[in-house]
Amino acid sequence: MIYTVLSLFPELIHAFFSLSILGKAVHQGMVGYRSVNIRDFAGDKHKTCDDAPYGGGPGMLMMAEPIGRALASLGICGKRAEPAAEEPQARVIYLSPSGRPLTQELAKELAAEPELILLCGRYEGMDQRIIDRYVDDEISIGDYVLSSGEAAALVLIDATYRLIEAVISPASLEEESFSGGLLEYPQYTRPEIYGNLKVPEVLLSGHHENIRRWRLRKRIEKTLALRPDLILQGEETGLFDRETRTIIAELRKSGGG
Repeated sequence: MIYTVLSLFPELIHAFFSLSILGKAVHQGMVGYRSVNIRDFAGDKHKTCDDAPYGGGPGMLMMAEPIGRALASLGICGKRAEPAAEEPQARVIYLSPSGRPLTQELAKELAAEPELILLCGRYEGMDQRIIDRYVDDEISIGDYVLSSGEAAALVLIDATYRLIEAVISPASLEEESFSGGLLEYPQYTRPEIYGNLKVPEVLLSGHHENIRRWRLRKRIEKTLALRPDLILQGEETGLFDRETRTIIAELRKSGGG
């Protein structure tokens, strides 16, 4: 996977790709990235990339020309132009509060792409003509507004790179939040006693089947309490197995959901 990020602040992107597991994945060649400074494609000596919107209104808007030139430098021709080559072009994503929500399923889909080109907006966003001509997907990381498209792009990168084969152990991904339609169970490590709080006895028992059942029950309890919509969705789609359905019914009967 290669991430290409178009930004007015590329230093944020460089720092992110140099840290922790992602930095190791880059070093080992499992993940690659390019950080493109949109200002390098501005048409004046002041590197101007924004202007007032037509029709009036507050704030400034990112101009089409610098972004278009930056995309052209990457070989992105746009939807209304004949591509110079027959090879498929990379998927262009604009991070926007108007986009479809980033979910775990969408993250899995994006992680399978060979390359993602991420457009980071600023100010009031960018000229609609860039979106119309170049963007394949508008994606939102939540129902709120950020001043930085870079922050949203880093969230998308973090949600997807870890799903790339061999970056993280498959076993670590099996029972994460949202896998199987449930949130993750509570976890504990040393010390065994913290203040007056003790690690649940079942986790100290060494009985693997009891631990499995406890963890499943805790996943369901947590999901019923915090994200009941996930339970309803799983029931509607037939996602849950018999054991899970039985525990859901028990918890609802006892007032736990």
